[in-house]
Amino acid sequence: MATRRGFIGGATGISTAALIGYAATPSAADAGDGAAAAVTQTQARESLFAVNAGMRANYATLKAELIKHLAPVVVVQNDAKGGRFTLVTKDGQESANPVSQTFELAKSIAHVPLGIFSVIASYLADKIPNLPNANRIDPHDLVMVAFNDEASTAWIEPLKAYAAKLTTARANLPAAALPATLATSCATILDGGLKFINASIAAKRFDMKSFEDFSGSVYPAIRTNMEHASKAQIAGVQDIMKTWRAKVGEAAWADLYCVVLSQWTTSVLNQNTIILKDCMNAAKVSTHLIDLPGLEPPADPVFTALDNLARIVQDNIAAELVFPKDTKVADALKGQQDLLSDEILNQLGSTTVTTLSAPSYNTVAAAGVCPVPH
Repeated sequence: MATRRGFIGGATGISTAALIGYAATPSAADAGDGAAAAVTQTQARESLFAVNAGMRANYATLKAELIKHLAPVVVVQNDAKGGRFTLVTKDGQESANPVSQTFELAKSIAHVPLGIFSVIASYLADKIPNLPNANRIDPHDLVMVAFNDEASTAWIEPLKAYAAKLTTARANLPAAALPATLATSCATILDGGLKFINASIAAKRFDMKSFEDFSGSVYPAIRTNMEHASKAQIAGVQDIMKTWRAKVGEAAWADLYCVVLSQWTTSVLNQNTIILKDCMNAAKVSTHLIDLPGLEPPADPVFTALDNLARIVQDNIAAELVFPKDTKVADALKGQQDLLSDEILNQLGSTTVTTLSAPSYNTVAAAGVCPVPH
């Protein structure tokens, strides 16, 4: 969906006019006294379009320069290791993966049911059986996912290949030196996965019920893995934030921006966003903790974060100067709301015209974690 920020151009303003498909034409004054009568409608409109092209070029130039002055900022790129964190200060950048391997190990084994599902899903019957959660499954979604012939056994070989990975992991599990409770839950998940796979291959069939019987049986163990992964992530993120806070100093830390890059599926109550909230100045969390969801991880996560943050920061100032007589519109420019949204809602007769507020985040860390004096 196009938004106000989506209309504002790229990183530089050098070729903005060319990028959007037109070039500025000479003004009537430049063309001489008789030029006004000779200007076509197309030329006239192009000259109006050129005004916005000029704005976009100027806006991009300001943003490119502003990026150099953003500090302090913590950029978080969510990944399988718990997140890569980068501290940006006026003196440069430093990055770390602060979360221990326990996080990735626990999640790796917890993903076994999803790994099996990914192999067999397209061979499911495209009708929903009488299951306790049947009313929660969208029939059309199922038809699209179950695109292969349910009578086919083409799933057997890839499932055997995945079973080989589970078998090796199970044999090596004691040597991984995991905490006892985590080792036990991992064994339960791996054993359950192999039992389901072996039974399905022997019968040359499976169905939703047999899979849900398996996944339901290992769910308590998955919860144990989730507990270990969460503890590892909280500890790692809190430790790096405490280290960087001491390095930056209290005065600068009070104005810290945190930008968390994620995909849409993890952008609401993102795990790193929740932890970071309690490591920041509480008075500025609503404006300085920014979730930035995307489609795929960007090639340059830090630049992407800073590029978007620069837009946000300069819009914060622009909003008050451009719309000094309408605080509601100013808030829209400063936030995620499109400037035309309220007017469109009005014209469509909507009764829910409102200015979007900043998201709020649940607090999961204990009181006293990374406190910032106010």
